[in-house]
Amino acid sequence: MKDPYAALGLTRGATDKEIRSAYRKLAKEHHPDHNPNNKKAEEAFKAVGAAYGILGDKEKRARFDRGEIDAEGNERGPFGPGGGGGFRGGQGFPGGGGGQFNQEDLGAFFSDMFSGGGTGADFGGGPFGGGGRRRSRRGADRSYTLTVSFEDSVLGTTSRVTLPEAGTVEVKIPAGIEDGQTLRLSGKGAAGMGEGAPAGDALITISVTPSTVYTREGRDLRASVPVDLSTAILGGKIVVPTPKGQVTMKVPPHSDTGTVLRLGGRGVAEHGGHKAGNLYVTLQVRIGKVDPALEEFLAKQQALQGEQA
Repeated sequence: MKDPYAALGLTRGATDKEIRSAYRKLAKEHHPDHNPNNKKAEEAFKAVGAAYGILGDKEKRARFDRGEIDAEGNERGPFGPGGGGGFRGGQGFPGGGGGQFNQEDLGAFFSDMFSGGGTGADFGGGPFGGGGRRRSRRGADRSYTLTVSFEDSVLGTTSRVTLPEAGTVEVKIPAGIEDGQTLRLSGKGAAGMGEGAPAGDALITISVTPSTVYTREGRDLRASVPVDLSTAILGGKIVVPTPKGQVTMKVPPHSDTGTVLRLGGRGVAEHGGHKAGNLYVTLQVRIGKVDPALEEFLAKQQALQGEQA
């Protein structure tokens, strides 16, 4: 498999931010939905996803950089890349001078060296004994990023996504999820190695698109709404946008810019043990088109005040 840094067009000194940025760009570019029936793009999409599965996980990245796992996330054998340079970290077998490798380590190494039965690769009964089974291993986890709208993040939704190793799956986005949170899809990662070995999981990191209307404070939302001068003075009804759709709201008389009104239950939707949040609306008074009669009245008031001064 291609080196994960090369797959993302990066060097080993890349920052976490550069890794995320490169992954998002390439995943979008090669996504099957944008490249139907394009085998080359499909393979590139898989390679990018697998690369991010290593580099997007700090622990796995560190282990890869140290040479402990390969580009697929599998443990490297106890022999170095040269194959015959001796055991890493010590000399000899368990109980010998180095004593660095236990029975399980040797079993894992020889099960990787030999693919068939009859090799004694299970090592269940001693250093080289056993029933001839190959040791199974759980599949590696894979990491991906899913972008959702602000409204979907506060209301919850279900999104269909295509994963390189699991095909098209449904991802349930719970109401109130925040930018950067990760969802785990069990069994949707890399296939396990060996008979009956479970597949890894798919780790979906959520990226929430910022809203131009709302800001979020916990489970409450805030928004600014314009109100005309007449309504601000006399009171009346205005139409207010909410994530669930527009609603009519009553403005009390003598409201001014900065007046805050509350719409109960119109914030982040109820989920689990969390109650629905509120939407707080801040009024912004707009003069708009001035009525000639109002303008004349204000001019007379100004003149009268000048005479009294």
